[in-house]
Amino acid sequence: RASRAAAENIIPHTTGAAKAIGLVIPELSGKLKGHAQRVPVKTGSVTELVSILGKKVTAEEVNNALKNATNNNESFGYTDEEIVSSDIIGSHFGSVFDATQTEITAVGDLQLVKTVAWYDNEYGFVTQLIRTLEKFAKL
Repeated sequence: RASRAAAENIIPHTTGAAKAIGLVIPELSGKLKGHAQRVPVKTGSVTELVSILGKKVTAEEVNNALKNATNNNESFGYTDEEIVSSDIIGSHFGSVFDATQTEITAVGDLQLVKTVAWYDNEYGFVTQLIRTLEKFAKL
């Protein structure tokens, strides 16, 4: 699949992101699954996280919690504008939470919470790497 006209197709692909998160946050090891779709765009990327919660929340509560988490945070941004992949190109954030995409779905006593974040998988990655190196240099 991966070799078939990548500039003209959406291609299902694997990702090691879920496994990598488990290495960094051991409590999440084996609890995440990840899938990727390769799409013909310059560099702006999007990721979705669907979580299962045992308590009732609203989209507004989720958005407010993530907005508060982005205060004075150089790695994680927040937007409530309807952005697209090209809007994120050149962003220095590791990811930008998109409040317009939060969805809550009740399934019995549980809730599925879908959240979305955008990122520049080139510039944003390099910026995060530089931040990390700067912190190590100060040790």
